[in-house]
Amino acid sequence: MCEVRGDSDAAVAASPGPAPGVAAGPPPDPPRVALDDLPDGVVVVDADGRITGVNAAAEQLLGRSRADLEGTDVRRALPLQDTSGRRWWDAAEPVPFAPARSPGVVDGHPERMLLLPGGSELLVTARFVLRPGGGVERVVVQLRGTEERQRAESDAASLIATVAHELRSPLTSVKQFTATLLRRWDKFSDAQKRLMLSTVEADADRVTRLVGDLLDVSRVDAGRLQVHRRPLDLATLVREHVERLVLAGYDDDRFDLVVAGGLPELWADPDRMAQVVTNLVENAVRHGAGTVSLDIRYEPGAGGPGEVVLTVDDAGEGIAEENRPYVFSKFWHGGQRSGTGLGLYVVRGLLEAHGGSIDVARSPAGGARFRVRLPAGEPDAG
Repeated sequence: MCEVRGDSDAAVAASPGPAPGVAAGPPPDPPRVALDDLPDGVVVVDADGRITGVNAAAEQLLGRSRADLEGTDVRRALPLQDTSGRRWWDAAEPVPFAPARSPGVVDGHPERMLLLPGGSELLVTARFVLRPGGGVERVVVQLRGTEERQRAESDAASLIATVAHELRSPLTSVKQFTATLLRRWDKFSDAQKRLMLSTVEADADRVTRLVGDLLDVSRVDAGRLQVHRRPLDLATLVREHVERLVLAGYDDDRFDLVVAGGLPELWADPDRMAQVVTNLVENAVRHGAGTVSLDIRYEPGAGGPGEVVLTVDDAGEGIAEENRPYVFSKFWHGGQRSGTGLGLYVVRGLLEAHGGSIDVARSPAGGARFRVRLPAGEPDAG
């Protein structure tokens, strides 16, 4: 086998080792190509504050060439300031280029946002490498653009705006109906009162679900989502939810529920599974069309207890194949801006907490098919 080595490798291979009894010198600096491969900008500064190394990412972030930067005082080359207008190199505590430093102290600065002249923002981290006897041997400065942080802040702002919009509509409805009933109670018939109170209840349920989704998103992200399993009749849970939708005004023939015989015992959290069923069925009603078909059956496993499978089909436009991998991502809308884009993300987190899974495909009617798989039988005690 032929081994291909770069120039630096060949030089190392050709150079003799240290003579017997002679201590080897300090290891050579890492090759520049290694620094240039790093995604973040790196600037290396010596004990006198002069730049000795700059990688390609730093050149791009600073808009200056390596030749222009190396050999110059870092305080002039990188006149960084914090948002209060203080020069970072002077305000850094402890000051990296002070004449004397205590030995054994590990110093540096965590990431913070600093400004260059002109207002350019950089996320800067510094590491002070100290000599054994005290004083700075070198400073390594890491630079990073603020695009990722801005994107995260934009996502957070988008979420706040979406949640505010989703909350405003039902709360406005609740406010208007309750205010009207309080002022004109005697003017309405019992049927009109019942209709308005039913609307208030539905809007209150909508707000409750939204708040619950937000709390569950934080739990999923933090890995703190808990489920409390007990024996659950999934067919009864689905049937009761369909009946509630019919009572809310949907046509009975909009739903087709098929429950296969011989379903094994299922251990799951009833409240969490109610969230799953509610999200999937109402998603099919809201975004789909035609009949919403629900199928519950048992699929035996090769060497285990098998799975209980819930399939929810609709006859709408469906989800394009190229978009299916993103359906369960946070904030995904698929071109439709209604809702928060959190429901299916929460559904996946709830099912994974049960040891189950969910996937999406095309239904026989051309719409979306969501298939939920949950392990059958009582979970292991461990």
